[in-house]
Amino acid sequence: MTQIQTIGEEMKGNPIARFLAFIYGFASYAIFFVAFLYAIGFVSGLMVPKTIDTGAAAPVPEAIIIDLLLMSVFAIQHSVMARKQFKQWWTQFVPKPVERSTYVLLSSLALVLLFWQWRPIPAVVWEITDPPIAMAILTLSLIGWLIVLASTFLINHFELFGLHQVANNLTGRPMPVPRFRTPLFYKFVRHPIYLGFIIAFWAAATMTFGHLLFAAVTTAYIFVGIFLEERDLVDLFGEDYRRYKQRVSMLVPWRKSTR
Repeated sequence: MTQIQTIGEEMKGNPIARFLAFIYGFASYAIFFVAFLYAIGFVSGLMVPKTIDTGAAAPVPEAIIIDLLLMSVFAIQHSVMARKQFKQWWTQFVPKPVERSTYVLLSSLALVLLFWQWRPIPAVVWEITDPPIAMAILTLSLIGWLIVLASTFLINHFELFGLHQVANNLTGRPMPVPRFRTPLFYKFVRHPIYLGFIIAFWAAATMTFGHLLFAAVTTAYIFVGIFLEERDLVDLFGEDYRRYKQRVSMLVPWRKSTR
């Protein structure tokens, strides 16, 4: 038995260890939630000290390289750590009850790094100056963020972000077996969370080159993420998910699925 496995076994029988794991999971969730709220302001240009179009200026080639590196750090961490093979290796070193919280924490810190070090590229690609139309586009962007958040609650928000795991560990209850469900938004598109992000990122009354770079790269990453995630979901749910793919479109509501 490895040292980490020993720690995991001790955690099950040690109320203090279980409580500390819960505090760690709660703190990781709190950091995620603050980062998520900041992301809304960062992309939409609302009520945060540094947005996607503000901050230290840099020559355009330097800004592009830095911004691409920052997005790559998040994409690689976010995708690699979500894969089943990585989790099987990773839980040799991180006790299973806090594995998801650790993933959420590292994802949030990668986002914080992106907010902090992002280099704006302020050249304007398009700009809508009519106030009612600009407000309507901002509203659409905020609806995108709302779709993201609502979609996480439709499945299991607290399991997705690690709180369910540490809460069950605290009370000594096992995690329930995953069930395949398609509530509300999931009846119309297979990936409403990703659809919400795409809406939020592209609905901009003023689209700078920096914002366009962010939207384009994150959208490309979303399609890569969908490919990897659906492969895992087929492994997990088998024929149920294959039939779901045939029946429901990936991202466009009411569009016939092309897989």
